[in-house]
Amino acid sequence: MNLSDDLPSPRRPLFFPVVIATVLLTIIGMSAGIALASWHQGSEDRNNGQQATYPTYEPSPETPSGPPCREETQQAAVSRGAQGTLRIQLLLRTKTSAVWICEDEAGQFFYHGNRGGENAKWIENQTALFLAGVQRDGDGRYVVTATDGTRFTVTAQRLVILHKDGREEVQEAVD
Repeated sequence: MNLSDDLPSPRRPLFFPVVIATVLLTIIGMSAGIALASWHQGSEDRNNGQQATYPTYEPSPETPSGPPCREETQQAAVSRGAQGTLRIQLLLRTKTSAVWICEDEAGQFFYHGNRGGENAKWIENQTALFLAGVQRDGDGRYVVTATDGTRFTVTAQRLVILHKDGREEVQEAVD
């Protein structure tokens, strides 16, 4: 038996492989960070430096007139930044639904629709849909886009729903 048979084999130094691995991981991490930062900067450029938020509104010079909107609409609007009492600016009744366009005291417009009409069962996000960020043009037309890309255009004569798949649904007003 030889004395060297009882000794453990010499250990290889781990210093250099650990340093090399650390340097490589650092380079990979920095590259990923730079790539994410440039992607984030590109998305800001596409949004003109604005974050996706609800539009801001200047208070209207006069308080909106009209009857108050439904209690369900008043409650839903509070969580979306509405100020004061919402007033009905347009109520459209169709064969299959009813749509309220309401304005708060700061001049913001809100869409609230219910499948089945005014007196149908009211369950938010099932039969009823509340949307903030409604825009009004000069012709009495109100337009809003839902988060899924569906666009709603409301006038006193009709509701036009442009679904995200490109399909258009028109609901004419009824008396």
